[in-house]
Amino acid sequence: VRGLDYYSHTAFEFTTTALGSQGAVLAGGRYDGLIKTLGGQDTAGIGWAAGVERLSMLIMELEKGLPAAARPVVIVPMGDGMAIEALKLAAELRSAGHHVEYGFKGKVGQRLKRATQQNARYALMLGEDELAAGKVVLRDLDAGEQSEIERAALGQHLPRQGGDFAPGGNPATSEQA
Repeated sequence: VRGLDYYSHTAFEFTTTALGSQGAVLAGGRYDGLIKTLGGQDTAGIGWAAGVERLSMLIMELEKGLPAAARPVVIVPMGDGMAIEALKLAAELRSAGHHVEYGFKGKVGQRLKRATQQNARYALMLGEDELAAGKVVLRDLDAGEQSEIERAALGQHLPRQGGDFAPGGNPATSEQA
């Protein structure tokens, strides 16, 4: 029951201005004397309550202002020796603002299938030949097409977090990304 003065120690309340006058979404605290006040033994207590409907409304309000999430780019190392290079590439792309997934096990075909199940837009395949040439294979999982791309220019072909493309990218496909 909200509004009673039964809290004895730490009390907290999370509020928001996004929902107007009904801004409290979660509250609680310690109420060590409550059970005794109601006729029971002196018992320590702590609790909280959340307004599920208010939290739901808050999530909907917040989602209105968020850009659409970019579909991930999956890095597929080809060969046992490529794992470290693939992790380096993932770190570079994440630092540049790209949504990157890594960590699928199995054969290349299985990895690509899992990438599709993860709703990835692109798969980057990196093998010894590509590494030596300074390139990666970029596979468009929607179109089923692939091409070799210079590693240095890779960011221009990939969507950034939130769906935006890097400068020089293809904005015509940003809605699909």
